[in-house]
Amino acid sequence: MNWLDTLRTGLEAIRLHRMRSGLTVLGILIGIAAVILTVGLGEGAQSDVRAQINSLGSNLLIISPGSSTSTGGVRGGFGSASTLTTVDAEALASRTVAPDIAAVAPTTSTSASLTASSTNWTTSVVGTTESWLGVRARTLQSGRFLGAADETNGSPVTVLGSTTADQLFGGTSAVGQTVTVNGVQLQVVGVLTSTGSSGTSNDDDVAIVPLRVAAQRLFGGATRTSVAMIYVEASSGSTLSAAYQEAQTELLAIHNIATSTSADFTITTQQSLLSAATSVDKTLTVLLAGIAGISLLVGGIGVMNIMLVSVTERVREIGLRKALGARPRVIRRQFLVEASVLGLAGGVLGVLVGLVGATILPHFVSSSVTLSPTASAAAIIVAIAIGVGFGVYPAARAARLAPIDALRSE
Repeated sequence: MNWLDTLRTGLEAIRLHRMRSGLTVLGILIGIAAVILTVGLGEGAQSDVRAQINSLGSNLLIISPGSSTSTGGVRGGFGSASTLTTVDAEALASRTVAPDIAAVAPTTSTSASLTASSTNWTTSVVGTTESWLGVRARTLQSGRFLGAADETNGSPVTVLGSTTADQLFGGTSAVGQTVTVNGVQLQVVGVLTSTGSSGTSNDDDVAIVPLRVAAQRLFGGATRTSVAMIYVEASSGSTLSAAYQEAQTELLAIHNIATSTSADFTITTQQSLLSAATSVDKTLTVLLAGIAGISLLVGGIGVMNIMLVSVTERVREIGLRKALGARPRVIRRQFLVEASVLGLAGGVLGVLVGLVGATILPHFVSSSVTLSPTASAAAIIVAIAIGVGFGVYPAARAARLAPIDALRSE
């Protein structure tokens, strides 16, 4: 019997037991689809996190204040102290002090209610300088951004995020309109281009004002020169490490701190954020893929069960073939082909279900699903391997049957 005859016979055996074969294929299908979707969700989450971190700006360093300690000895987390000031930002902006730093954008922020006519909207009000737009890699939808003169003169102006502008003015152009924040009237001079929201954060829901206006007229407070964060842009990706060292050295000197371990500030790079987020996503992906892999194991056991039943039912057929001269390897090949066909069918259908799921699932979860042709091809190969692997024992059992015993079997 050649390979073509073997394949034809295997397909006929599967056709004669449609229900049983269909249930076996379904087990493999579910396992393959589950693995594809869980891995795709993990890779999609990593891609989303990478895009979100990169959207912060190019070649970015984020400098945050250190922790604070209350009179009762309770320590706050990083960022709870007021250890960064506008003096720090001005020092880092000096090309003499830090030649590898291209731009610096100090920021301070709070949540406040904005009012326009009879409409009000609570959003994040951020005080910063003209460098913020370039450092954060943002663009303008209309109008202009804050200028050096706005900061110097303390001009009561603001640039709104697209969501904030829509909530306050609807379809009307926001540029030239007036909003009120904490009793201070601000003229809208620009609207930022939308970057989209992610999870619980929305970078489009923001109002940008000059740092001096925020500190002296909107936020107030005892220390009006303090800033909540300093964004630093390196001159290029290759100088990011040098910019990090320059920023750290200068801030330690300004704060009269001898060692970096005693620093009252924290410098975070995009790479460290990305590594931490990716590590979590990879762990979850492996965990979910492991759970989905159990489905594949169950599908493989189903293949073995079906093939063992098939061997039992076809004992007389096997005995007759061996009596007519069929060698054990021909019998073994017969059952392995049947198991392979079941695995292949389950793999192909599983990939198709995975592709459909990848299209539908993002509409129900806040994450994209990333599928690759390589992963899909690998899934089909794994499905065939499962069919062959779990079909080896039943095939070997069929090949070992003695012709006389098989023909005498009832």
